[in-house]
Amino acid sequence: MSSIQQLGYLGFEVRDLAAWESLATDVLGVGISARHSDGSFSTRHDSYAHRLHVLLGEADDLGFVGLQLASRDEVDGLARKLADNGVAIHASTPHERALRAVDHMVHFVDPAGNRLELYCGPQMAETPFVSPLVKAGFAAEDQGLGHCVVRATDLAISEAFYIGLLGCKLSDRITTEVYGFQVAITFMHINPRHHSLALGHNIPKRIHHFMLQAKTLDDVGSAFDRCFDNKVRVAQTIGRHPNDHMVSFYAFTPSGFEFEYGYGAREVDDATWQAGHYNFISEWGHRPPATLRQKF
Repeated sequence: MSSIQQLGYLGFEVRDLAAWESLATDVLGVGISARHSDGSFSTRHDSYAHRLHVLLGEADDLGFVGLQLASRDEVDGLARKLADNGVAIHASTPHERALRAVDHMVHFVDPAGNRLELYCGPQMAETPFVSPLVKAGFAAEDQGLGHCVVRATDLAISEAFYIGLLGCKLSDRITTEVYGFQVAITFMHINPRHHSLALGHNIPKRIHHFMLQAKTLDDVGSAFDRCFDNKVRVAQTIGRHPNDHMVSFYAFTPSGFEFEYGYGAREVDDATWQAGHYNFISEWGHRPPATLRQKF
């Protein structure tokens, strides 16, 4: 496995904090773990103190991606490798480390301009996480918060960066057309989770979606219902992907990018795994609601 252990946290810069808090607590079923003087907040959904950082700003987009390593030596060693290959590495400030609640962190940008942060020493929560909405809880912990799909302006260049330099491993690729849109996605793993990171070719924002994985299918169905109850616009109905076998749905965040809520993804064993290439994105389902409207 890569010296990167997991996708540890994500940061979003958003305009409407109240709408995001409602999404987090009333739909996703995660908990507020920290609040800041400007109304920004962080959330948790497992034993880690913070998983999502929702920060006030104008971008309505991804702010940063946190990748966890085992120690300061691991962080600094990978940072040196990147620097030796021409990547500009920046030290973190005390304020940045305090916000993320980590001991050590450096940051840089990938070939598409996405900010990546290498860190170690995350703060753990003092109490177990219990969601009032997600009865069985989330599949996270050592596999990380879930996954995210970030923008790549040139897939070959970004693949070389993530796989060749960062040490991510190729899971598979999907190249197809989905309802008139050309889709090209590279999926990568850094632990047994099928993919923690994926690269989407020329998606409109820095992030297409982030995914949270529930431990039961019933909790996915309940979250789907909560979208309707809370007037959250569904992007794709419940379906199953061919590569990770996840049963999931997609809906829009208040910032215009999406979240995926899923269950049942298969895991990767590097001893036997063979990367595939698919020309379809779903075994079934994942239909935009507009396509289901019929005139009788």
